[in-house]
Amino acid sequence: MRVTGAELRTIRMPLVSPFETSFGVERDRVAILVRVIGTVGGDRRPVEVQGWGECVAMESPLYSSEYAEAAAAVLRRYLIPRLLAVSAAGTDVTAETVDSLLEPFVGHRMAKAALEMAVLDAQLHGTGQSLAGYLGATRTSVPSGVSVGIQPSVAALLDVVGDYLADGYVRIKLKIKPGFDVAPVEAVRERFGELIPLQVDANAAYTLADARVLRRLDAFDLLLIEQPLPEDDLRQHAEPARLVRTPICLDESIVSPRAAADAIALRACSVINIKAGRVGGYLAARRIHDLCQANGIPVWCGGMVETGLGRAANAALAALPGFTLPGDVSASDRFYEQDITEPFVLDDGRIAVPTGPGLGVSPIGPVLESYTVSTEWIQA
Repeated sequence: MRVTGAELRTIRMPLVSPFETSFGVERDRVAILVRVIGTVGGDRRPVEVQGWGECVAMESPLYSSEYAEAAAAVLRRYLIPRLLAVSAAGTDVTAETVDSLLEPFVGHRMAKAALEMAVLDAQLHGTGQSLAGYLGATRTSVPSGVSVGIQPSVAALLDVVGDYLADGYVRIKLKIKPGFDVAPVEAVRERFGELIPLQVDANAAYTLADARVLRRLDAFDLLLIEQPLPEDDLRQHAEPARLVRTPICLDESIVSPRAAADAIALRACSVINIKAGRVGGYLAARRIHDLCQANGIPVWCGGMVETGLGRAANAALAALPGFTLPGDVSASDRFYEQDITEPFVLDDGRIAVPTGPGLGVSPIGPVLESYTVSTEWIQA
């Protein structure tokens, strides 16, 4: 494909309710969308294609060092111009070459992932193949879990969890932090029983000094404890992995296939959360899936409050055979009154994997415009 131009679009979507984690509260989803325009079919009979990508970086650098405004800046100044220059020189750009073409620019994995996603969507529209088929998906739907933010009280938490279970979600993930951990988990277990698949996510809020607290969570038969310690310390994660009976899962620490390989070698975890944006794109996510499958490490697909674009791509990823735990691919109305694409809905606790070309979904024009803060066009 020859990339001829790209649109950067910033949108702001209000959440149906505030989403609190150990590092802050989100009330809106600010997202950078990338729309790539290109041609396929060579110089004689070129056919125009377009593809969409979504950057999962948050508005502020709280989950990671990346944030939306910085992602837009690096896309505008470096990443998109690089693909445009390569195309202008007569070389085809493919999703498989995006990573190597952007390698000179250090970091910015979420921005790179958004651009790769847009190129991949356009490329697959050119061939008529779905993203699920391209990645190697083996299922037509995926089990849907839900991430429950920190609530003002345990009583409020029980009400929220009850509502999600009534909606049909098959797994509950509780956000925890020091001071809001053992008591809420115990209350959820007492109210809803031992048969509800339950896990917790610390978002790196603890230290090794909190090992005693983490060990107390063993009493509640959790699926896993996600990212208890700081993201940049794989070695220390090996300690709770040894001391705590509950499986330790890594999220923020897994920023690349290499990091995943290191975590497995150090025995820092026994489960891995794969987020395509965090690791640099869906091709890197598939490599991590393959690595974990070869080493007997279960994986699941994490979420970053994506719009329908990212939700479609995550559903395709989560349909790969190694994703043996329910992920955070929730229904659209978990976060939004109105999504920018046709909404994803729960059907018997599952989300359907799109089957159309590329992502299998596209933005609804008037809805997208209603959330748009700014747009800009970049071309050679």
